Amino acid sequence: MHDVSRPFPKPTAQVAPYVEVLGTDLAVDFLLRFGGAELALSKDPRGGGQVSQLIGADRESALHNHPGVGPRTRIPLAKKWLAEVLRCRGYGTAEIARNLRASDVSVRRWLQITA
Repeated sequence: MHDVSRPFPKPTAQVAPYVEVLGTDLAVDFLLRFGGAELALSKDPRGGGQVSQLIGADRESALHNHPGVGPRTRIPLAKKWLAEVLRCRGYGTAEIARNLRASDVSVRRWLQITA
């Protein structure tokens, strides 16, 4: 659940196309699942692939056609931005670190938190 007292951070340039097409919550889920992978997005998905199962065929097609993404793309890791969003969702440092497969030291640095 999003802590409404903390606004979501502005998407970085690398994740902005995903947020535009998917919205923040689904973009976060998408990046957590596919970040770092090279994907071939279908122009006319049939809904059976992993991407379509997560975001839907219409959104997969929209990403395929988006000038900031395209048909073949490497999905950004965007760990700093994801850490900021997860913090807004109320996750603690250790939980963010586990989700991002990063150390708590990295998470604190990204979020500029002192131990």
